Amino acid sequence: MSDSLTVHPYGETALTAVFGDGISEDLYRRIRALTSALEADPPRGLSELIPAYNSLLVVYDPREAAYEDLAVIVRDRAARSAELAPGPSRVARIPVCYEPPHAPDLEDVARHAGLSPEEVVSIHSAGAYLVYMLGFTPGFPYLGGLDDRIAAPRRATPRTRIPAGSVGIADRQTGIYPQASPGGWNLIGRTPAILFDPARTPPALLAAGMYIRFTPISAAEFEDLSEAAASDRWRPEIAEEDRP
Repeated sequence: MSDSLTVHPYGETALTAVFGDGISEDLYRRIRALTSALEADPPRGLSELIPAYNSLLVVYDPREAAYEDLAVIVRDRAARSAELAPGPSRVARIPVCYEPPHAPDLEDVARHAGLSPEEVVSIHSAGAYLVYMLGFTPGFPYLGGLDDRIAAPRRATPRTRIPAGSVGIADRQTGIYPQASPGGWNLIGRTPAILFDPARTPPALLAAGMYIRFTPISAAEFEDLSEAAASDRWRPEIAEEDRP
């Protein structure tokens, strides 16, 4: 299963292990398996592992490890970890209010899809979304698994400020804005969950390799949970489950 793996230098202090040239859950599971194998028994000089859609960046100290030696270890661990059966996945249950004023672009997405807003909500909340990576802003999850029926292009004119917790769609991806920020995604809902808090350990609620399931809630429930989240009396449920 490791025949598509390629390993390349990435500057003088890192290498990148690339699994094919596409984006899929199967490829990403191989990346997570390699990451877990390297975390369980870190090679000498390893300092950081950064997974992405179809690659793993392996950062190391060149004073303690040579690229050639580390590349051999990475290939070997990739081959061995590919044979392991996947274990349970961590799944976060994220409540989302798909009602006004938290879903300003829901009707636009529905029109683009030729569906009703209620159908868009039903489809969006039925999926299990893999967190491929965090980026753009701290804690922002790039999610795979969006149903093609509700895919929608980015807005022609980005907003200068999007409220924290906004759930958006852009092309074939969905994601959540952890902080108030500019952005061009179509906003179809908002969660009261706090995705990033530098005072928490760890500060990010989500992590690469987890799954998200969205649960529709009312505007009243949103207000109640927002108040509880602000005082840290409530956080979304995260539990281990068989593969969603």
